[in-house]
Amino acid sequence: MKKTAIILGASGLTGSYLLEKIIKDGAFNKIKLFSRSKIEGLPTYVEQYIGDLLKLEDFKADFTADVVFCCIGTTASKTPDKALYKAIDYGIPVAAAKLCKSNNIPAFMVISALGADKNSSVFYNKTKGEMEAVVITQNLRQTSIFRPSLIDGPRNEKRFLENIDLFILKAIQPLFIGNLKKYKIIHAERIAQALLNTSKHSNIGVTIIPPQTIQELANK
Repeated sequence: MKKTAIILGASGLTGSYLLEKIIKDGAFNKIKLFSRSKIEGLPTYVEQYIGDLLKLEDFKADFTADVVFCCIGTTASKTPDKALYKAIDYGIPVAAAKLCKSNNIPAFMVISALGADKNSSVFYNKTKGEMEAVVITQNLRQTSIFRPSLIDGPRNEKRFLENIDLFILKAIQPLFIGNLKKYKIIHAERIAQALLNTSKHSNIGVTIIPPQTIQELANK
């Protein structure tokens, strides 16, 4: 029996890869996108709900599916205001997980980050860690938390400092061995494939998925 998938962040880097893969895969007979703007040229079985994701609860009646993929995320350079940054990176995933709970959606998959820690002194890591902590408390049947390292891939916006980081990291990739492997750059397409592959298995409880495991899941 085919199922329904919800994607949050389908116009973003990883989310766009995931949407493309889900459409080609054919495992879902309905795909629901919740976003701020419409994506053109999609099949008729892709339903689009346009609005303010910071008020995700407003979509509660339509927020029904078998699995939710949360690919929401921003950066300090794109969103320098810390309050807005937290509203996006913490607020939207938490609201989505709570809707999964109230609407009996069994599976929730969210992209977090390597280094996520609610007790961290680093704002980015702390925000991701706090998000994870609240998501876990929803006690959904399946919660998969993906913690990638720095994500590579073509972006619509230019991120000068991040591009420098990627250039340097790519140059020293051969040095990332042993315990340093987890810091290797991971392409957004690989994360999307891991998300899709994981959705096909009913893993019970909470699973934290580090970078190396993401790569392994993408190969299955």
